[in-house]
Amino acid sequence: MVTLLHIDSSVLPGEASASRSVAAAFRTAWEEQHPEGTVIHRDLAANPIPHITAAAWSAGYTAPSERTPEQSAAFAAREKLIEELERADAVLIGAPMHNFSVPSTLKTWLDNVLLLGRTAGESPSAQGTPTVVVASRGGSYGPGTPREGFDFVQNYLEAVLHRTLGLDVDFIVPELTLAPRNPAMSELIPLYEASRKRAFEDATTKAKELAERLAA
Repeated sequence: MVTLLHIDSSVLPGEASASRSVAAAFRTAWEEQHPEGTVIHRDLAANPIPHITAAAWSAGYTAPSERTPEQSAAFAAREKLIEELERADAVLIGAPMHNFSVPSTLKTWLDNVLLLGRTAGESPSAQGTPTVVVASRGGSYGPGTPREGFDFVQNYLEAVLHRTLGLDVDFIVPELTLAPRNPAMSELIPLYEASRKRAFEDATTKAKELAERLAA
């Protein structure tokens, strides 16, 4: 049986969140292809992971037999997150833009799972795992836009997920999600609607393609 690790980080619930909605579409298509599979779902907004502590960090570089009780307890929680990543056949991450970067809860998850010599380094333990990131944003940050260069979501996640953890990363980018709610962006609603439609189509397509890839 295949395992999907599904990470949500939006503070908004359900359909109010573009990243949650598109990720849910991916998951639905995935589960249709893998009805006997397993989904590990972590909602980082509903159940935040504690920020990494000195004990949790140092334990990662200390032999188990030499750890203090505080280090052992701290690393047990961290190791569970690492093992979930290592067990996954595929990873799905909802990463909405918060103030031009990722939510702090997602950053905390990354801080916990990134361990040099295990998940990072010459031979990352989850290397090659296909990963789909739904990077939603309220505006648009592409070339020629007023805030070109303000996007610190995709470049950051590309660096951490792909170049550091070795994951095989693909992005889905629903943009202009604030257009229906912000009168100043009303003329951008058609572009928002096109982006939203494309994102849902991409989610379904990528889920099916990935299912076929893993079954091959």
